Amino acid sequence: MRRAAVGLVALAALIIPAPVASAGPPSTKGDDKVIELPGASSAEGIAEGEGTTFFAGDLFKGDIYRGDTRRGTARLFIDVPDGRMAVGMKVDVENGLLFVAGGTTGQAYVYDTGSRKTVATYQLTRDPAFINDVAVTDDGAWFTNSTKGELYFVPVDRHGKPGDDVRTLTLKGPAAETPADFNLNGIAAVRGGRTLILAHSANEALYTVEPGSGETADSAKITGASLPYVDGIVVKGNTLWAVQNMINQVSRVRLDSRLDSFEVKDVITSPDFQVPTTAALFGDTLAVVNAKFGVQGASKYEVVLVDAR
Repeated sequence: MRRAAVGLVALAALIIPAPVASAGPPSTKGDDKVIELPGASSAEGIAEGEGTTFFAGDLFKGDIYRGDTRRGTARLFIDVPDGRMAVGMKVDVENGLLFVAGGTTGQAYVYDTGSRKTVATYQLTRDPAFINDVAVTDDGAWFTNSTKGELYFVPVDRHGKPGDDVRTLTLKGPAAETPADFNLNGIAAVRGGRTLILAHSANEALYTVEPGSGETADSAKITGASLPYVDGIVVKGNTLWAVQNMINQVSRVRLDSRLDSFEVKDVITSPDFQVPTTAALFGDTLAVVNAKFGVQGASKYEVVLVDAR
């Protein structure tokens, strides 16, 4: 509990700029559907499950919610042990596993989406860290650390069982830069997991990394417009959605086939956005979670459904 409390104070001090504190309550006049996470005390991550199911997390309590975008409902799904956090998350649908980044704990958690039990807990690093987001591949899951230029890989065997041999990948090049308190952030796996796309909040940029099997990997910038406050990312084909938290928008960008450059094709906004952080894609609908960092008097947390196009 002490580490989670320290994490709350540290996170608030690091990422909440003063102007956001004057933001008002969510609009009730828009056409976008808003799904409340009942009883949540904070929020940050969301992940696509099977069908229209989504999972979202209570950032500082670590609890997991399960909801349905078609029904427009959500409820508490896993009441986790004290001391955990829930930042970015992704679902391995085939194996029924939910991978969750543990923020300042330096940990990662794996939950069984059927039994609700904790399958595994990993101490990815014992150095000061903010384990921020996760991407799932056919053979495991990659986690980002916002305070250090490195990634962590948790393997999953052919039977769907997470392994014990966690791998640390030290990045080289611009993605490894740490000019601010929050640097590496969102992550997505493409090309069958052979390439990772990383969002870098401080550099307002996107990068590619080919992790291979070594202990280090070079990063390369995907050239394009700057993406201020870039947070979570979602990729499908050559389209990438970049959530930009403090400016309450999601940029839809088109990636070139070689992942060398991108072009912003649209900017998605909603009167119901209140510091959105991550998103999950359901067909033509984007489910975006409100973190409400710096919003005075925030007592409810929601998922906002918007048109992805």
